[in-house]
Amino acid sequence: MQNWYHIIPKNTGLSLYVWIIFCGLPFFFIFRSSSMLEIGFGVFMTLLFFLSYRLSFISNTRIVYLWVSIEMAISIVMTIFFGYIYFALFLAFFIGNIQYKSGFITLYIVHLLTTVAAITMVFFTHYELIFPQLPFMIICVIGVILLPFTMYYRNKREKLEGQLEDANKRISQLMVIEERERIARDLHDTLGQKLSLIGLKSDLAGKLVEVKPDSAKSEINDIHQTARTALKEVREMVSNMRGAKLEDEIVRIQQILTAAEIDFTIEGSPKLTNTPLLVENVLSMCLKEAVTNVVKHSKASSCNVFIKQHPNEVLIAVDDNGKGMADQLESYQGNGLQGMRERLEFVNGSLEILSSNGTTLHIRVPNVIQQKEQEELV
Repeated sequence: MQNWYHIIPKNTGLSLYVWIIFCGLPFFFIFRSSSMLEIGFGVFMTLLFFLSYRLSFISNTRIVYLWVSIEMAISIVMTIFFGYIYFALFLAFFIGNIQYKSGFITLYIVHLLTTVAAITMVFFTHYELIFPQLPFMIICVIGVILLPFTMYYRNKREKLEGQLEDANKRISQLMVIEERERIARDLHDTLGQKLSLIGLKSDLAGKLVEVKPDSAKSEINDIHQTARTALKEVREMVSNMRGAKLEDEIVRIQQILTAAEIDFTIEGSPKLTNTPLLVENVLSMCLKEAVTNVVKHSKASSCNVFIKQHPNEVLIAVDDNGKGMADQLESYQGNGLQGMRERLEFVNGSLEILSSNGTTLHIRVPNVIQQKEQEELV
């Protein structure tokens, strides 16, 4: 609901004080009259105009067109009898706030025609009323022509900006949900199997502790080792959640490949520019998963990582000379490939797998330049 002070148009390019003057001007024109009847009639019409103007703002039904019609009639009467045209500017402002295009166009045309007709009539019948304020009347007519469209498209832009803001809030909420699902998936993959193994070995150790103490001791040692491995993986996962830089990930995968006795080469620079941390984190996690697959499943003797930042995308290719994975090209399932694809889709990226004399993974993410940096260049 509009507040009382919204009878004065805002954001029209004119000062608030100008509109206050417009509110007081009709009384100046009215009190120039010599007849008390004319003065009373003019004051009544002015008060009725502002009452109708106020009611038109707070009306949400078709009755708003009734109030606008009353305001147009008052504006015509004030122009003809007192030479006061400036109510037309208030009407022009309000018409620009009508959201229905058909109603807006209809009221705009009617208002423009009636205003021009009233001014023309006064010009030929009461020239002495028009001549002293002719420049201001010309400006007023220009305002009647331009102001409705200015307000109409400004309101439309503000509405779209509001929808965009709501969409951004929903995207932020979806990002939180996606991150929670990712954490849940990583926790399940990291801890689920090992906790199940710990439970089974604990039951087995409990059964063997009196019958075969040595075997029970071996199971307990396995439980201890499994727990330490799970703790290590949880720490690594928490470290990844804090954000991973591609440069740091290259160092870690080099250590992993060296330990697995796989030759490692890299082409291109891992130092990315104009890439958001979220995107770089996703790329780092996908690269880590790809190299882990090389170590665990490829039986390769060499692995090459190619990094290239094009103007419109970031490309990371992971190539090995292993046994390939032709049986998984269609499904993207297994070996963490589904998780990689889901993470990349979250940042509008893609995963492509080629398997011929080894396996090649192409990881692509659109290159996003932050809006702030674009604005600084303007």
